[in-house]
Amino acid sequence: MTRPQENKRRKLSAVARGLFAAASALALSGCFTAKDTTGAIPADYRQRHPITLKEKDHTVAILVGTSRGGLNAEQRADALAFAQRWKREATGGIIIDQPVGTPNAASAAAAAHETLSIFAAAGIPASAIAIRPYQPKNRVAVAALKLNYPVMAAEAGPCGLWPADLGPTDDINHNENAPYWNLGCASQRNLAAMVANPADLVQPRGETPPSAQRRSVMIEKYRKGENPSGTYPTAAQAKISDVGK
Repeated sequence: MTRPQENKRRKLSAVARGLFAAASALALSGCFTAKDTTGAIPADYRQRHPITLKEKDHTVAILVGTSRGGLNAEQRADALAFAQRWKREATGGIIIDQPVGTPNAASAAAAAHETLSIFAAAGIPASAIAIRPYQPKNRVAVAALKLNYPVMAAEAGPCGLWPADLGPTDDINHNENAPYWNLGCASQRNLAAMVANPADLVQPRGETPPSAQRRSVMIEKYRKGENPSGTYPTAAQAKISDVGK
């Protein structure tokens, strides 16, 4: 065999070995796929259980008897407080659910009429109020007159979800010392329930104007060289112990 033919044969053999190695690697890659599961559960509880803002109904139920033609003193106070709260936090109009076909239907209609008068006196326009008749499932029972308006609310959860076992498992997340899924859910849910204004979770409130009267007093004390701090003569009365004195 001549030298050119031998060199050509060696080149073909090298190409064949390279193709075989590439095919073997491709076959092995199809049999085993690396899977990273360490990032399946976020480490930050605020990402696992985020607080979301949703629109839900704020409802006040007014119980009206069959023989009463209007509201009592406490119910009138509830209707007025409902109107004042609507001005502060409502995101939509008021819907009055009035029962029909019940033993107290006539009394509920009279109570709804009086409620409309209270709303008008509180400054709520009539265009923002709608009456929606409804029939309860149990028509024999006394149905309530319901006052509703939509409001923004903060929610988190639901809690109590356990997508993975806390005990020893074959899951790689168990060996990563990562927080389990339900950790922090109760704290997030309680915070969402306690916040007075859900908008505070998104952005800070605007600054209110300073007290001009208090500022004048502080400047005058500063000019006289006096201590500008306030005095609280009854502050010591709230102490229950003298430890540390």
